[in-house]
Amino acid sequence: MEIRAISWEQTLPLRQSVLWPNKPSEFCHVEGDSGAMHFGAFTNDQLVCVASVYLDANKARLRKFATHTEYQGQGIGSKMLTYILHSLKDTDAKVFWCDARESALGFYQRFGMRQCGERFYKADITYFKMEVSL
Repeated sequence: MEIRAISWEQTLPLRQSVLWPNKPSEFCHVEGDSGAMHFGAFTNDQLVCVASVYLDANKARLRKFATHTEYQGQGIGSKMLTYILHSLKDTDAKVFWCDARESALGFYQRFGMRQCGERFYKADITYFKMEVSL
């Protein structure tokens, strides 16, 4: 597996198929995509995991983190998050945060992230804000 920088356009098909399969691909385009950092994990030249990081002052926000369903549970997401956290050491970011689906809280907690605030919903899916100091 190889993780490398990719364009935001490359993230869209996987974002859509994993995160919002019943929505059009435009739904997965995020304001700020053009200025964000985008990462892709490749297995046998196939893009199997994507993640995007948006820097704002001293905060880095993870958004649209998705692993192809056939590759979930194999540690690819963990390797991606480790790679991203390491990459952020070269930035001014002091805090890394995301809106995590409730079903993924345990995953983020393994990286030292903690819940901040109350449960909230996006399109009937439960989320919590999570963060960790860098």
